[in-house]
Amino acid sequence: MSTEQIEGSLGVAKAVSLCKPGVVCAYPISPQTHIVENLGKFVKSGALKHCEYLNVESEFAAMSVAIGSSAGGVRTYTATASQGLLFMAEAVYSASGLGLPIVMTVASRAIGGPINIWNDHSDSLSQRDSGWLQLFCESNQDAVDTHIMAFKIAEKVGLPVMVCMDGFVLTHAFERLNLPSQEQVDAFLPKYEPREFLTPKEPISIGSMVGPEAFTEVRLLQQRKMLSSLQVIEDVTKEYREITGQHSGGLLDCYNCENADLKLIILGSSVGTAKDEIDRLKAQGINVGLISLKAYRPFPYAALKAAVGNSSQVVCVERAFSFGARGIICPEVKRALEGTSTKVCTALAGLGGRAIYGSTINGIVKHALDGKFKDEFTWFDIDTKVLNSYTRNALGITFPEGPIAESELEATLLRA
Repeated sequence: MSTEQIEGSLGVAKAVSLCKPGVVCAYPISPQTHIVENLGKFVKSGALKHCEYLNVESEFAAMSVAIGSSAGGVRTYTATASQGLLFMAEAVYSASGLGLPIVMTVASRAIGGPINIWNDHSDSLSQRDSGWLQLFCESNQDAVDTHIMAFKIAEKVGLPVMVCMDGFVLTHAFERLNLPSQEQVDAFLPKYEPREFLTPKEPISIGSMVGPEAFTEVRLLQQRKMLSSLQVIEDVTKEYREITGQHSGGLLDCYNCENADLKLIILGSSVGTAKDEIDRLKAQGINVGLISLKAYRPFPYAALKAAVGNSSQVVCVERAFSFGARGIICPEVKRALEGTSTKVCTALAGLGGRAIYGSTINGIVKHALDGKFKDEFTWFDIDTKVLNSYTRNALGITFPEGPIAESELEATLLRA
């Protein structure tokens, strides 16, 4: 184990290199570019041996090449973000449908238009039904460890894994990172032995047409793999922690949850901000728990229900939402808590890279404790000057300062 003060992207590149991929498919798009650039340097310098580094002409080509190399029996890695993820979406679905254990970093970034290069979770969560496992990282240390675990999880389950880390907030941040040694990774992640692969010695075809007579059964078996990955994630996490001493990974992680009647559920780097604010609140005698959701697909329904326990209220702090509907995390949480009396709400914040500060978390907590969540979905950190500069002229309405409940938004806009 070594400790280095380095950029998150370099830490991830070093972690991937320790896993000895045979193919890295590279196409640049911010904010993941530094990851594949560093991997390219490792291949060129000989630090990463026996690896084919392929510059391709698009994100769609990157995933297409990844499918080909993985089907050929090679450990495969790529990375993307935002519109790049959408451009490769057709191939993303194909990779999971074929059961290929590709690992891909998604350096989460908002989807345009309007064009926005900063962080939220609209890109990664748009692919929640693609059949990929989706693991979220709360820190760069978490990202380093999760990438190494992702290869083993993918290869054990026989499905691809997205490792989702917040763009710029993590990818471009410099931190002290503990990097496992090559010996530790080799002890944890064995040489890749593909289950099924294309070879001239035993010719087969993959990706063949499946009609109505078998398609449902194929999907059922794919779902079986996804459900089995819940235990695999836990087992792999336990093994990794024993070898490295790191406390990363898992399905979820709890902070200050003992006897907390209100709990926040958060994905990604905002967890660190929330922990700091929870410490300040606790010093004031306000006890709030935090559940860091590490696995979004598969969704850990049973583990989450146990973590929430008897809490009377849960607030999902979300950095993406579904147009025409509401939050994305919240419906899954409500499903996990069916049969309980726990109130579940969404606090929407941090879209398009708008910072989530300690004051943001404080405002959400106070809003909940004061019983001000009028319905399931509330917009937080609204800049009313920006909003009203449009609505006042175009619609003849203005919004007051402060959070806006979805019911209030609907009623105000209907009046317009």
